[in-house]
Amino acid sequence: MESPNNKEQVNIVQSIKQFVHQTFDLNDDTDKQATIDDVKAGVVMRGQTAWVLVFSILVASVGLNTSSTAVVIGAMLISPLMGPILGMGLSLGVNDIDFLKRALTNFGIMVVLSLLTSFLFFSIPIFQDETPELLARTFPDVRDVIIAFSGGLALIVAMSRRNKSTNTIAGVAIATALMPPLCTAGYGLAVANWNFFFGALFLFSINTIFIASATFLVVRFLNFPYETYANSKRRKTISRVISLIAIVILLPSVYLFYTLYQSSKFESAVNAITNNLRTEKGVVILDVVQDFSEKSVSFAVVGRSITNEEIKGLKLEMENAGFSGCDFKVLQNVDNMETLSKIEEIQTSFVSTQQLLVKKEEELLKKDRELLALENQLNHKKSIDFPFEATAKELKALEPSVKEISYAEMMRFNFELNKKDTLPVFKLVWLENTKEKEKNRSVKKLENWLRAKFKNDSIKVVSAN
Repeated sequence: MESPNNKEQVNIVQSIKQFVHQTFDLNDDTDKQATIDDVKAGVVMRGQTAWVLVFSILVASVGLNTSSTAVVIGAMLISPLMGPILGMGLSLGVNDIDFLKRALTNFGIMVVLSLLTSFLFFSIPIFQDETPELLARTFPDVRDVIIAFSGGLALIVAMSRRNKSTNTIAGVAIATALMPPLCTAGYGLAVANWNFFFGALFLFSINTIFIASATFLVVRFLNFPYETYANSKRRKTISRVISLIAIVILLPSVYLFYTLYQSSKFESAVNAITNNLRTEKGVVILDVVQDFSEKSVSFAVVGRSITNEEIKGLKLEMENAGFSGCDFKVLQNVDNMETLSKIEEIQTSFVSTQQLLVKKEEELLKKDRELLALENQLNHKKSIDFPFEATAKELKALEPSVKEISYAEMMRFNFELNKKDTLPVFKLVWLENTKEKEKNRSVKKLENWLRAKFKNDSIKVVSAN
């Protein structure tokens, strides 16, 4: 005979199970046929829907061009981009090959219309500035996968209810952000920036694949009815084709998620290492470039140098993070930086002496002579022992597109200030296929690096071609 305590425990367990079931049960309020009808109605990309798409793309392009998040969100709310993507996922889930063809056709129309509209907008020269909103849509990571998949799950679950939640549907349209990547791809086409074009298309592809995959999984989880075919042989053939397409979509999705996860993990590990060098060891680090595919990290160091033992330690840290064989390329020049650091210390000492020992003129003059002698030594070092060859090789390592480097000291006279000074000038000759925008960005980057390296804000870098 079962004891009262055992009965009470069984009742508690049954109550908990019932509560969990009622909380997470999706079948109770599912309207399968109405969901299929709604998705099929939203697939069509013609007439009114096509014009709404064009107008929403224009609004989104303006928002990206002005870096206005509010405008971009508004464009995503009125955009009909989600329809064909949901259609692809649903058609796979119910084995409807005709609906799949229609969804794919309208998806193609949607992509072409979006790219063409944004291309025409960004072809206007005054709208071709690179803004933060555009840059944010060119580098997808694992978080974009999570957003797209979770948003797709939320959307199809909300649409499958008898009482549909419009707030959820609108929220998913904003969160998954299908439109901004397409607009950014159109910008890449307009300015011939292929990094922008392919990076944005990659992000759009991630959103599309994972929203469609989420739709397929929910449709199958809720046991939506398969499309009926009079011919049983045709039904089996279509079922096999649909199953193959679903596998072709789902398997790359898993690989894509893993790759982006590893890339994000690699980036986090590199950021942790460089931040540790900055905060704990006082190393000034410039121009960090990381390449996950090549497992390489390169950066320039100003001030305190990094020893070979410390570089080995960095490689060990990356290996502990799961990235063995990572290559670190550190650009640094120890001797010159130590000389400049010593002169800076003496200059600081001289200023302090002036403030504290105003009456001791002899000592001030002595310090003045020391400073003058050191400055003369530095000028002499720049003019005679300037490490031009080593610096040229360092510049080439930072920017492989450089073909030739020249150095000279240019005399300048300012009539307003009645002042004469000397400017160190580096002249760069570029490889023939180097684009003008790349030259301008590289010139600015190399000029900043040289100024930090030699602690001389008057250094100039110019292009010869």
